[in-house]
Amino acid sequence: MSDIFRKKSVSLLIDESHSGEHTLKRSLGSLALVALGIGAIIGAGLFVRTAAAAGSHAGPAVIISFLIAGLGCAFAGLCYAEFAAMIPVAGSAYTYSYATLGEFVAWIIGWDLVLEYSLGAATVAIAWSEYLNNLLGNFGMHIPYEYCHSPFQTGADGVHGLINLPALFILLIISLVLMRGTQESAVVNGIIVIIKVAIVLLFIALGWKFIRPENHVPFIPENTGKFGEFGWTGILKGAGIVFFAFIGFDAVSTAAQEAKEPQKGMPIGILGSLVVCTFLYVVFSYVLTGVANYKDFGVGGAGHEASVAYAITTYMPGYSWLSIMITVAILAGFSSVILVMLLGQSRVFFSMSKDGLLPAVFSDLHPKFKTPFKSNALLFLFVSVFAAFVPGDTVGDMTSIGTLFAFVLVCAGIIIMRNTDPDTPRPFKTPLVPFVPILGILVCAAMIYGLGKENWIRLFVWLGIGLVVYFGYSVKNSKLNK
Repeated sequence: MSDIFRKKSVSLLIDESHSGEHTLKRSLGSLALVALGIGAIIGAGLFVRTAAAAGSHAGPAVIISFLIAGLGCAFAGLCYAEFAAMIPVAGSAYTYSYATLGEFVAWIIGWDLVLEYSLGAATVAIAWSEYLNNLLGNFGMHIPYEYCHSPFQTGADGVHGLINLPALFILLIISLVLMRGTQESAVVNGIIVIIKVAIVLLFIALGWKFIRPENHVPFIPENTGKFGEFGWTGILKGAGIVFFAFIGFDAVSTAAQEAKEPQKGMPIGILGSLVVCTFLYVVFSYVLTGVANYKDFGVGGAGHEASVAYAITTYMPGYSWLSIMITVAILAGFSSVILVMLLGQSRVFFSMSKDGLLPAVFSDLHPKFKTPFKSNALLFLFVSVFAAFVPGDTVGDMTSIGTLFAFVLVCAGIIIMRNTDPDTPRPFKTPLVPFVPILGILVCAAMIYGLGKENWIRLFVWLGIGLVVYFGYSVKNSKLNK
């Protein structure tokens, strides 16, 4: 069994990334990487998960939830930055784990990243569907409930959902864009980032004068007697939920093999996007819970879906135009998040396939565009199942717990690598090792605890399926084994 913990050396990883037909094109500069991070970060987490966390768990103290989540991401981000600069290869945490913790752990984390990227894309596609329906409502149109909701959802009038068609539509469009090329995708993403950051700032600026101080009282609603329903346990649960809003920053690391100067660009892209978005999140959540009462956002509340548009139309008279504008920008923003998530997933599978742990189809590149187009097509089919047939809250929580688990392993990897490979060149160093990685592990583990037993079970079931695939296929086909 010991050979399942075989490791890849850093030099081998880098040599492989420069050789052979499976070589990605280096086309992304530092600013493009920061934009890539912001493109993934600002989206469903801000415009959907903020209200969900406030309405059912943290109340106005969702601001503290964001600070806790941001703190955990800061610690993990510093660890990611060291790895991404030291090992500028596609694959993110999977690749880093292969070099530090061995093949078996690398498989587990690569399989776990499916929860982050694929289910993350599904979550955002579902949110895209909600906001599209809200936009159509401004023009007297709507998509029938049964064709924009999961079969596990029932409307207020008793209508059952069948399939989420708008979510399928946006996933198809983004998948086709990704097959065309990374540089072209980055240009589209950059334009969308500018639009949605401008809209976030506009909402903050205009919404500030509509803040009602009484909506922030009590700032920390009293716990109902149940874990995670307000009080400090609610804040912790809220942190696990809004953590979804931060998952994009590590997606930057999956594009390391396509960065022009990864040693410089990776730390800038990861940490720069994280700092910008944390600031925007805290201010945005303060304004949103000040304009509308957090109870409006609870399950069954009037503002449960398309919460930002609801807050504007209900509590900001005279700004219906802003509701329409922000909904259009949110739809564009969600599209860029889906783009980065699907890009990240295809690059993780690209690396796993090159290592023989997944079939070769996942690393086949288009002869002209040099993109893993077959992988993109297969991922579209897989992600579509969740987007079309599973409720958004369920998929979102699975995304968060999968990502948090990956962060814990990345933080642990820094401590191990400093001891086993102290002489490897490190263009960027995580400060105060082992304290920063240990703090990252503790904060992320606390958020995993806050997400509750149901999500722990889902994580273990998913990892169990991964073990079957590893021992049934991957361990025998591993190129390192051969």
